Amino acid sequence: MKALVVRLDGFGGVLLAGPAVRAVAARAGHVTMLCGPGGAPAARLLPHVDAVLVREAPASAPDGDDALVRRLRAEAYDVALVLAPYGESPLPVVGLLRRAQVFRIGADGLHSGRPPGQHDVEAALDTAAALGFAPRAGDDGRLRVLPPPDTVGLTGNGPYVVVHPGAGSSDEGAWAADRCAEAVALLADTGHRVVVTGGPEETALTRYVSGSTAVDLGGRTDARRLSGVLRAADVVVAGASGAVHLAAANGTPVVSLVLPTPPPEHRGPYGVPAVLLGCDDATAQDVVSAVRKLVNA
Repeated sequence: MKALVVRLDGFGGVLLAGPAVRAVAARAGHVTMLCGPGGAPAARLLPHVDAVLVREAPASAPDGDDALVRRLRAEAYDVALVLAPYGESPLPVVGLLRRAQVFRIGADGLHSGRPPGQHDVEAALDTAAALGFAPRAGDDGRLRVLPPPDTVGLTGNGPYVVVHPGAGSSDEGAWAADRCAEAVALLADTGHRVVVTGGPEETALTRYVSGSTAVDLGGRTDARRLSGVLRAADVVVAGASGAVHLAAANGTPVVSLVLPTPPPEHRGPYGVPAVLLGCDDATAQDVVSAVRKLVNA
């Protein structure tokens, strides 16, 4: 059986689809993940994903999906699981799949009837189960990624706390750089070794936030290496949902600075100890207190 799992939002959203992907893979012989450009690196981290397709064209582009429809039709998928981002309808993607002659489709999203307050991970698993895909025995349903490489050459030896100050694709969600820099300095003052991470476009931010006290890895980690850095951390402090969910997928406790939209019961850190500080009045001292709480738990 060839199966297609669709999640078209960003890096963090694709990671939230991981448990459902594993459930589909328990029965399907081949699983392809269809995602947007921002989600593709996350899809390549998921266990049991055999191939990744990227929807490059904007949905509004005239005939922008024709090549994708032809590709999907040629692949002849037997079944598709469509996981729409919180608050969005899966129906446009369902229509695209029907054009591609994929007719056995399960969909989660707006108006899909999920119980109030249900997390995206659990809703996706329920939708997979309705299609007949149950997790393997012993699968705890938590987020998971492929084993990352050793990153001690980047971080140095010894325990550390990660601070990921950027907000990924959502600049509105970012903590002010000054507040992040203050949190790094306070963490260092209380005895924590701090590693600051960020993408290639965030090197000025990570350099400023690191100051003279933290290890600055801005622009030095791809998705796999970032996964390794987060896995080895004691705690991850992050303002980007992608980094929050990647930390959770590695089993690392999280201090989330992500603004509560969507609400954290739908998209918050899943399956790991977490403190949520995604509010305007949270302070750098609140970060230090949250890290202490998680380290001592």
